[in-house]
Amino acid sequence: MSGDTLLPDAVDTTPRPGWSPDRIGNVIFAAVVTGLGVFALVGAFAIRTPTGQAVGPQVFPFFVSAILIGAGVFLLIAAFRGKVAAPEEGEDIDPNASTDWWTILKLVALVVGVILLLEVLGWWLVAALLFGGAAWTLGAKRPWVALLVGLGLGIATQLLFGEALGLFLPRGMAFDWWYGPGPLFG
Repeated sequence: MSGDTLLPDAVDTTPRPGWSPDRIGNVIFAAVVTGLGVFALVGAFAIRTPTGQAVGPQVFPFFVSAILIGAGVFLLIAAFRGKVAAPEEGEDIDPNASTDWWTILKLVALVVGVILLLEVLGWWLVAALLFGGAAWTLGAKRPWVALLVGLGLGIATQLLFGEALGLFLPRGMAFDWWYGPGPLFG
């Protein structure tokens, strides 16, 4: 292999003259990433921090917004200089395949179901339905295993975040009726 031969997986970032659709798309994407970073930064300043606390809840949003703004600015500079990555060849994509609207409809119905049932059933049960339902919709061979894993994850996150850390995750009316309102650990 010679030094000027590109490998098949290598990305060609040679400057291309003019404003091609790829270049315009890169500028739009970079602007959206930068805008999300600014939005996260403004939101981070709105978080109330208890007095006397050295590290508060603002640290992670500041970190994320700095990464987003830095990446967005870097991408903007690269796009304005004309450095546009070569378009993806598409590994196993069938351009003639139609969109599976039934699968999309089932996933949207699952999300709407989560929104409607969260207060009634609680996070731990809704997480199981969402996890198991999404696995079934996307073609899991054993959706009941995904339902059980989702139930385990839902219970674990409910106990860790909702009970041990005191964050609000709805437990559901049935669980409150059986146990009573209030944290399990205190």
